[in-house]
Amino acid sequence: MQNKGAIRLFAILLSLVCLYQLAFTFKSQQIEGRAEKYAQGDAALKSHYLDSMSSETVYNFLGVRKYTYKDVKARELNLGLDLRGGMNVTLEVSVPDLVMALSNNSNDETFNKAMQIARKRLNETQGDFITLFGEAYKEVDPNAKLAANFLTPELKDKINFNSTNAMVLTVIRQEANSAIDNSFNIISSRIDRFGVAQPNVQKLSQQGRILIELPGVKDKDRVRNLLQGTASLEFWETYENQEVYPYLLEVNQIIKESKGTADKAVDSKDKTVESADKVAESDDEVAEATSDSIDSDELSLLDELTAKGDSLSQSEDMAKDFPLFSVLTPNVNNQGQLFQGPAIGVAHFRDTAQVNTYLNMPKVRSTIPRDMIFRWQQKPFDAEGKFFQLIALKVTTRDGKAPLDGGAISDARQDFGQTQASAEVNMSMNSEGSKVWARMTKDNLGRSIAIMLDDYVVSYPTVQSEITGGRSNITGNFSVEEAKDLANMLKSGKMPAKVDIVEEYVVGPSLGQESINAGMWSFVIAFALVLAYMMVIYSYHAGAVANVALLLNLFFVIGVLASFGAVLTLPGIAGIVLTIGMSVDANVLIFERIQEEIKSGKGLRLAIADGYKNALAAIIDGQLTTLLTGVVLYFFGSGPIKGFATTLIIGILTSLFTALFITRLIFDRLLSKDKNIKFVSAPTRNWLMNTKVKFLEKRKIAYIISGILIIVSIGSIATKGLSLGIDFKGGRTYVVSFQEDVKVSDVANNLSTVFEASPEVKTFGANNQVRITTNYMVDSHDENVDNIVEDLLYQGLKPMLADNVSKDDFLENYIQSSTKVGPTISNDIKRSALISIVLALFVIFLYILVRFKTWQYGLGAIVGLSHDAIIVLGVFSLFSGWLPFSLDIDQAFIAAILTVLGYSINDTVVVFDRLREFVGLYPKRDVETNIDNAVNSTLRRTFSTSLSTFVVLLAIFIFGGESIRGFAFALMLGVVIGTYSSVFIATPVAYDSKKRVKKIVARVSK
Repeated sequence: MQNKGAIRLFAILLSLVCLYQLAFTFKSQQIEGRAEKYAQGDAALKSHYLDSMSSETVYNFLGVRKYTYKDVKARELNLGLDLRGGMNVTLEVSVPDLVMALSNNSNDETFNKAMQIARKRLNETQGDFITLFGEAYKEVDPNAKLAANFLTPELKDKINFNSTNAMVLTVIRQEANSAIDNSFNIISSRIDRFGVAQPNVQKLSQQGRILIELPGVKDKDRVRNLLQGTASLEFWETYENQEVYPYLLEVNQIIKESKGTADKAVDSKDKTVESADKVAESDDEVAEATSDSIDSDELSLLDELTAKGDSLSQSEDMAKDFPLFSVLTPNVNNQGQLFQGPAIGVAHFRDTAQVNTYLNMPKVRSTIPRDMIFRWQQKPFDAEGKFFQLIALKVTTRDGKAPLDGGAISDARQDFGQTQASAEVNMSMNSEGSKVWARMTKDNLGRSIAIMLDDYVVSYPTVQSEITGGRSNITGNFSVEEAKDLANMLKSGKMPAKVDIVEEYVVGPSLGQESINAGMWSFVIAFALVLAYMMVIYSYHAGAVANVALLLNLFFVIGVLASFGAVLTLPGIAGIVLTIGMSVDANVLIFERIQEEIKSGKGLRLAIADGYKNALAAIIDGQLTTLLTGVVLYFFGSGPIKGFATTLIIGILTSLFTALFITRLIFDRLLSKDKNIKFVSAPTRNWLMNTKVKFLEKRKIAYIISGILIIVSIGSIATKGLSLGIDFKGGRTYVVSFQEDVKVSDVANNLSTVFEASPEVKTFGANNQVRITTNYMVDSHDENVDNIVEDLLYQGLKPMLADNVSKDDFLENYIQSSTKVGPTISNDIKRSALISIVLALFVIFLYILVRFKTWQYGLGAIVGLSHDAIIVLGVFSLFSGWLPFSLDIDQAFIAAILTVLGYSINDTVVVFDRLREFVGLYPKRDVETNIDNAVNSTLRRTFSTSLSTFVVLLAIFIFGGESIRGFAFALMLGVVIGTYSSVFIATPVAYDSKKRVKKIVARVSK
């Protein structure tokens, strides 16, 4: 072998790099082990210990550079969320909302119709929204001027009335891209200050999509608020409760009349007047406590409302006579006195929508002053979190906007109020903001100024004195974490556009630990089985060399993953194990060729050299086709699938290096010591050797068997269909673990009482664990929708939980993982999956066409691969719901299908390579004989590779955990079917198609 020195040098350098990178992981684990020992189970104490070590030097690399624990932690091998718990979120910047904002919410009919069409098409295609909007606008009215909708103060320097539609679209696209970039920077800044170890924030290929991975995060609500909050901070002047109450009386009367109760209203009014006289005579203090604008009629109503108390919403009479006050309780004390301040009433969270409907009635809006608007308080009014206050704001600007907003904030930080328990936000304003703030506080002495965040009132402090200098505090009954997050968002800046969570994946730490244990067991067992298999089949010498190569391959894969900063996920572990199983193929091909050379009478040294040389083409062809499928997976997959593809690609490259070069170096070393190397063990010496099976004669039987399987598969898919995972249909999935075994039917029945449609419930692993899937409100853009669904889930399952289990306890200890996929992203995943499969087939066909220079080989390969995919799909359709594990079609299944295609084509290409070799060696033999000999000569290799890979997959299937069992089953199925098709389908189809072409050519030439 030439260039031995260069190969040795490369192997040594690669080993040193891997050792260097993995040393950080080793050192990190060592420090955390000490922390565990020190804390003795106390999580807070462990966290304190690690914080204290953050800036301490823990690793001195050869005296050249010193690394702190923080540096070491940043460079260790990243574990995915499925292995250590955490949260994976895909955000989408709402480009449609951004376009609407740029137009200042245009009321133009053509504009809004085009927006509606574009929104609909966005869910059906992968085009960007602005292009779709431009096309829709032209369709609605080809002569309409788009510029007329964007002549706003913000765009006055970029768009004028003479701007063409194309110019306007260009400006909008620039603004959208700028907003997306700004959103990414703001989110990155927020995450950096969030304090998560090894966060990952990256832009995705789809416009406006941002991926965030937060390992170890437990507080889902805090993350959602942090990521989705636009940080739109505003300061508003307010109305007093006494000033608003008379208008509420008028509003109540309007609503009552609109319900057709005008006559009863008159009678009720008369009675109210009588009652009011008595109240005025007996209680002068009530009159003094209220505004001069409040008459005796109103006071009696306050008495009546106060007397009704909490029964307001249950009283039918109150709902008829006082429809507004039956859902909005006025802000009065027990003596019927109106409270001071801008809070005008309290409503149950279920009634807030009804209150909004009443207050937005056209007749109501015409009654209420134009400068009076209403907003809900952000935090609940009561301890149980069920009631919210409604605040009255005063519009003081011509454009209807707040006189002061968050753009004036120059700095913000979390601080404490008068007690350590009351957290607040200390903020500083720029010079312009300081002037406005000073004027607002001076004009509102003794009154409240409302502070709004993202359209909700955070607090409404009463102004005690004029505030100059721009320094002030935001109070609002914050926890320390809430105050930190608010300061973080204000300091990072206002989000330029609305951001939605379109995909979410949450794994609890306990499930993450179970995944690690399951993954490691499957890994160790599978690896041990492969090592034992090689020793049994290929004797002590060759088997030991192959195992050394496998161990080095494993070391290189993990080291390279750490070097690239890649994330190791559960599918990634499967990729490593599968890579090990498939990398055996290269050693098997080499060893089988060496045995053939030895049988032909060559000496050991020459047989080894020729064995490597003659096996090279088949190894490269087989591994390269698998590599191509891995590349397709990487570019079109997402999340765990991309991790699987990364591991597969690295594994294929390192396995080629170890199989072709490392083993050769070892053999050369053994030969230099005159070792008598054996390449086959005595028990397997004649196993599948010199077979004379006439495969072509049996092709028609194979065609019939395959035809029946394909017809059954297509029939099942057409009639029964496929069980689509939420990746492809959208929805939410929760894995819930109970303390005792539960029945699926009981869980489904309980949940059907709280959800509109009964969720799908399946056992997930043990009998005390279920997977619940629902599409309830999956397309809602309400920021609280996740909390609403989780609350319903808790209410439905509460009878099956232990006594006194709170919602927080349920979310933290019972829900092991949760996944959310929005309808838009599920459509994108479906399209990507289809493109992945079609592109993989096309690339494989193209490669074989170029490599073998005969299109019939490519046709045979594609027919074989299509055969494999259809049958695997058919099995998943036919047995879905019958087998005790998930057979859902999701992203993991697509990864499995593509891996099956890569494995199957690997097998097929080896046969094609041997056939091409035989045609060159024996050109005078008939084609049938050459094909049969080619298949027979590779039969031992085919069986060895298939068996070793199947054994590896079986270990993953049994020990790898429930979440990966369907994935492993698809691969096991694919290995069996792929091996069968490479022998009985792909090669015979290539032969028959070539034979058919010859007949056609002969007929035409006559």
